[in-house]
Amino acid sequence: MRITEHPILGESNKGRLVTFYFDGKPLEGYETEPIAMALRAAGVMVLRHTHKEKAPRGIFCAIGRCTDCVMVVDGKANVRTCVTPLVAGMTVQTQYGVGAKK
Repeated sequence: MRITEHPILGESNKGRLVTFYFDGKPLEGYETEPIAMALRAAGVMVLRHTHKEKAPRGIFCAIGRCTDCVMVVDGKANVRTCVTPLVAGMTVQTQYGVGAKK
């Protein structure tokens, strides 16, 4: 389930295995890989929900052009997780609409 070659970021160079937190639960991923890649490898397919219809969204373009992968990362909303590198101890939350998790 891990993406090995990203269309924009190129070939994945695995960093060290680190712990990060998704909706309060500890998960593991490789440092410097895109956050969305680490989540997908952990079986997380829904990254946000739309504001109006509450529809689930996951990875769509995987190159930072759409907003389907935006999440709240370390308290900052609307972070494109498909192109944002994972850092040890990072806090990632499902995003609801255009702001922070409620």
